[in-house]
Amino acid sequence: MTQTVLLTGASGYIAKHVAVALLNGGCKVRGSVRSLSRADEVREAVKPVLADPTDLDDRLTFVTLDLGSDDGWDAALQGVDALMHTASPFPLEQPKNEDELIRPAVDGTLRALRAAQKAGVSRVVLTSSVVAISPGRLPEGKVAHTEDDWTDILDPIVSAYGKSKTLAEKAAWEFVANRAPGIALTTINPSLVIGPPLDRNYGTSVSLIERILAAKDPLLPNICFGCVDVRDVAAMHVAVLDKPETAGERFIASDRTMTFVEIAKALKAGLPDRKIVTRQAPGLLIRLLARFDKSIKTILPILDKRDEFSNAKARDRLGITFRDTRDSMVETAKTLLKNGWVK
Repeated sequence: MTQTVLLTGASGYIAKHVAVALLNGGCKVRGSVRSLSRADEVREAVKPVLADPTDLDDRLTFVTLDLGSDDGWDAALQGVDALMHTASPFPLEQPKNEDELIRPAVDGTLRALRAAQKAGVSRVVLTSSVVAISPGRLPEGKVAHTEDDWTDILDPIVSAYGKSKTLAEKAAWEFVANRAPGIALTTINPSLVIGPPLDRNYGTSVSLIERILAAKDPLLPNICFGCVDVRDVAAMHVAVLDKPETAGERFIASDRTMTFVEIAKALKAGLPDRKIVTRQAPGLLIRLLARFDKSIKTILPILDKRDEFSNAKARDRLGITFRDTRDSMVETAKTLLKNGWVK
């Protein structure tokens, strides 16, 4: 049976890949954008990678929605079988006032769930994050984080973004448990998402690859990222739709953890003619520079710490075979260079 899915934040980097996976899976997609001027952007981005681009205007339609407003949600959810809520702010720098991130994330998630409940939409997939599972370090004696773990927002290591994703996901689970037991909710919790963007409007995560390619840093800080290919994240969103038994579950999307230096070395191996910095900066130097650079200051809590995430549940329950993200890094870089998005 063909499903119609409301995909919020459809112009986002992850959401465009989710749209492709849904359309290739036979679903109709109703994408939400803040302005209909972004509709053509999304269509043009997904069309070249679709298995069958015919009748795209019928299978991919758009509505305007804003996380901060109730306008349009009722109409947007009419005739919809499932809601995929991917829209959430992801900043390059942490704001001075953390509520600038927290309130839109929490309120937007609850607004989407209330509208789904009102419209009788019982299937919801929420894009969360591993920052709702861990703030950036493993407890002593633990090999890897699992879906049973939750970030403690009172931990001083937790960023405003980490708080926003944690509180938004918790609000979703609490809403379903206490006010909408008829909603079958599943969350996908990706780590750092990389992989070839479908257009130049790519996310903050891809800007990490852009930064390394541009050799903006003479030395690299000792920080780690769980990494996952965007296409695997998209595949997980679609996989749970076909598995009603995944309701009430969280799924980590992560291939492996890599340091900044390991990412740079993977890019250097794939692009040997490119000047890429692979030297690690002493921690003392990073702490000194952080006094003068706000963007550097934001990484201090995770400096010299390593996080690992288990993807066993996604492999076993969803049948996901994760791409090697070292190859994904190189593929991302080549896409940026080929299209002239990075010089």
